[in-house]
Amino acid sequence: MDDTNNAAAPLRWTLTHNAPLQALNTFHVQASAAQLLELHDAALLPEVLALPEVANGPLLVLGSGSNVLIAEDLPGTVLVFGNREISFLEHRADHAVIRAGAGVSWHGLVMWSLQEGLSGLENLALIPGTAGASPIQNIGAYGAQVGEFIQTVEAWDCQEKTWVRLDNEQCGFAYRDSVFKQQPDRYLITAIELKLPLLHDLRMGYAGIREELQAQGVELPSAVDVANAVIAIRRRKLPDPDVLGNAGSFFKNPVLPLEQVEVLLQHFPELPVFPADRDDRRKVSAAWMIESCGWKGFREGDAGVAPSHALVLVNHGNATGTELLALARRISASVLEKFGVPIEPEPRLLGAQW
Repeated sequence: MDDTNNAAAPLRWTLTHNAPLQALNTFHVQASAAQLLELHDAALLPEVLALPEVANGPLLVLGSGSNVLIAEDLPGTVLVFGNREISFLEHRADHAVIRAGAGVSWHGLVMWSLQEGLSGLENLALIPGTAGASPIQNIGAYGAQVGEFIQTVEAWDCQEKTWVRLDNEQCGFAYRDSVFKQQPDRYLITAIELKLPLLHDLRMGYAGIREELQAQGVELPSAVDVANAVIAIRRRKLPDPDVLGNAGSFFKNPVLPLEQVEVLLQHFPELPVFPADRDDRRKVSAAWMIESCGWKGFREGDAGVAPSHALVLVNHGNATGTELLALARRISASVLEKFGVPIEPEPRLLGAQW
């Protein structure tokens, strides 16, 4: 380990050469980074980016590795944020504004907000990853998206070489999308600020939440109850990455023109269809199409599809990123052939193109 810190700040950042990444990605694929930079004080970001060994090569920010597939060893520097502070910026009668460092566990942030009497994030419980990564994909589940609640994203603008604070509109949030995803090499997110209500209308009409609450005997649910229901559903549906390597849902649900969906329903009347961002579009279930093509529970070597959920690719032990990507491409091709609908990966592919 090459600890390049000065004596006055020995824990503010560390630099490790030829660093293994198996423990830093939830697929648990074996890969390494030429350098691993762990930054605990985000204010030092411009300083460490100027280091010759960092400045002279490619840079990749890795959160908890829960939304990536690493296809090969990574050159340059992999940056991991270790700033894990959560604080109140405002606390008013009807809402609060909180700030979370990029290294904060997302699920930990959700549970902290509920413990503080806030609501809004309950449907996003148990999503793996970090607070800093959450705006990039505009993470969402069970009818909610983080972009609804983000007020400000603090980031280092690598293009302009300056600190920026982007408001909600500047973040360009859309379904599983944002300006940070559209310009992946420009912004390094160091913190997010969220405006959360103390009370709001609970969302319980999506993916069996009401049924789960009934099964738990909850008649007048709170935000905490909804979170507990979401956690129970996710644990049943999605394998634990610590037990079976995975990155959650591997494919995005396609958003299609209404006319195309109506034609699909004529041929496949059981295809689940959901509202989309516009009245003339609908979201269709990638999981249903994949399962209809026979992939649920498939396994070839150590690369496979979860028996519990057709959207989830899994590593049974020693699958490589290349093997998992090849399986994903075969699944996508079969869906396209049967339904005429292209499906795309949700995780970011590192060392490969889709």
